[in-house]
Amino acid sequence: MLKKIVAVLLSSFTAVTFAAGPQLGSQSVLVVEDATGKVLLEKNADEQVPIASLTKLMTAMVVLDAKLDMNEMIEIDRADVDTLKHSASRVPVGAELSRGDVLQLALMSSDNRAAASLARTYPGGAPAFRMAVRNKIRTLGLRQTVIEEPTGLSPHNMSTATDLVKMAAAASAYPEIRRITTDTKDIIKIKGRKVEYHNTNRMVGAKGWDVGLSKTGYTEEAGRCLIMRFKSGGKNNTLVLLNAGATSVRNMDAIKIRRLIAGPDEKPKVMKASVKTKKKAVKKSKRVRRAM
Repeated sequence: MLKKIVAVLLSSFTAVTFAAGPQLGSQSVLVVEDATGKVLLEKNADEQVPIASLTKLMTAMVVLDAKLDMNEMIEIDRADVDTLKHSASRVPVGAELSRGDVLQLALMSSDNRAAASLARTYPGGAPAFRMAVRNKIRTLGLRQTVIEEPTGLSPHNMSTATDLVKMAAAASAYPEIRRITTDTKDIIKIKGRKVEYHNTNRMVGAKGWDVGLSKTGYTEEAGRCLIMRFKSGGKNNTLVLLNAGATSVRNMDAIKIRRLIAGPDEKPKVMKASVKTKKKAVKKSKRVRRAM
């Protein structure tokens, strides 16, 4: 009888703790304290789902592991054009860029042609690139991760929030990846013309955010995704959000999580949310909207 009572109390405590946490719109969530590995927040962390352009972190690691010449010029080929999703690109076929600039576009601006060209020009071509990716996945111990191509456009590129925290930790060991993914913008010469490109994560460089690594992703199957390493509450943390319904939902989830870690003293003025009230209360008096 005593064991049953204890079990009921524990289950009730867990339910209350979960209910008291922030309501998040992303399907899968995992937040980990980097120094200790302590899980700060978790939701469907072991559910395997499409990861869209989060894939490009793996693409970058494999390319950098090969120690290729970053000054070597790469010509964007018709083979690099997305024929699966027909996604747009601001990098025209025929443009010649250094491999370093191509890597910059693939990571910072999440350009799919750039990522595809990195795999195509890998020593041994696409087959050798895929083999290198499989080896990297095995080396990192990513047991629930499958990556078939370099861009993330394929819905068969899948992983879990748990595996992606490990992938983020591995990617952060590369100074080039940390630098590129935390650049807010860059100007790159395309066919003799200077073109400005921006980071796909608007929280990078935003007031109140101390971001050490970032990568966004989106496809219809994957929803809005985000990997981000950031400092809050005096500690470094890794956040993974998968399958949010909109960019605004994904960003609000990140803001809620930062507040949760930083504590009640932090009052970022990034987004606002209205207080839900009952109809009767509204009739009696007007409620003032408050900043979250």
